[in-house]
Amino acid sequence: MKKIQIVVLLTLLALLIVACGGSDEVDCSKPDVFCVGLVTDVGEVDDKSFNQSAWEGVLRAQAELDANVEYIETQDAKDYATNIALFADKKYDVIVTVGFALGDATHEAAAKYPDIKFIGVDQFQAWGFDDDPSNDFPNVAGLLFPEDQAGFLAGALAAMLTETNTIAAVLGTSLVPPVVAFKEGYEAGARYINPNINLISTYHPGGLDVAFTDPEWGASTAAQAIDTNNADVVFGAGGKTGNGALIEVASRSGIYCIGVDSDQWETVPEAHSCLVSSAMKLITPGVFDLISSAKAGNFPAGNYVGEVGLAPFHDFDAQISQEIKNRLNEIDAGLRNGSISTGYN
Repeated sequence: MKKIQIVVLLTLLALLIVACGGSDEVDCSKPDVFCVGLVTDVGEVDDKSFNQSAWEGVLRAQAELDANVEYIETQDAKDYATNIALFADKKYDVIVTVGFALGDATHEAAAKYPDIKFIGVDQFQAWGFDDDPSNDFPNVAGLLFPEDQAGFLAGALAAMLTETNTIAAVLGTSLVPPVVAFKEGYEAGARYINPNINLISTYHPGGLDVAFTDPEWGASTAAQAIDTNNADVVFGAGGKTGNGALIEVASRSGIYCIGVDSDQWETVPEAHSCLVSSAMKLITPGVFDLISSAKAGNFPAGNYVGEVGLAPFHDFDAQISQEIKNRLNEIDAGLRNGSISTGYN
């Protein structure tokens, strides 16, 4: 019996290695071997939000580009550089670093390893925006998104759904510009529909190490917005913190919630009873496109702008009137052609 258990354990271990790309079994320095590594921000790769969306882009490269892939979950911000180096020292072809906070560590690694291509998700590149050559990294692409536009669409939707004239946003830290962009866009979109709407937007008070991994705070903040301020639509934008808000809203009746980053209908099933849509950054295809460019030899250094949009309404589709759908389509078109401005710089 013990021998059988050992065999089962060894089999499971082998499957786990394969699932993570099996990169330890290949020589990434060989020209015919293509290796892609991903370093998360603080938090897990299956966070049902930001890290997970980026990892799914890497997994698509595994399936479509025959890439050997692996990830490292960062436990502490001081480990950013160390984690990146674990891939770089093995001569990975592409390293994806997820989140604004990894920007400095990514640049340091790019300078040290000029032959490796780096994809910095949510990391603005100053190349071409100033005259300082030390900010120019020809082997780094910053994957950016107009989060204010996605937030604007979410805010417009919320304003057209509310019956109490009060909507809320539960957010990660204001230290991260994309979070601020989501919040400012959300408020601007709501005011575009109703200038007199009551807005309750709350940032997590902690730093980068906790602001996106605190579902309890997210839940209690959403509860306060509902119970004290009568909010009937809540936008959760902050990784696991935002997910906590969504799940709290789902425990109530007659209240809508809106997710962020990816279509959270697919990742947070606990929120199905309230999740009308999500303000999406199309991170998965953005990461995949940049990996593909790296493999093809036409890597676009500098800033690469990905797409945003609202997720499908899923089970709520029949509850969303055609008038609301038409208005959202008009707003989306206006944001894309510049005739509508979010006011966010």
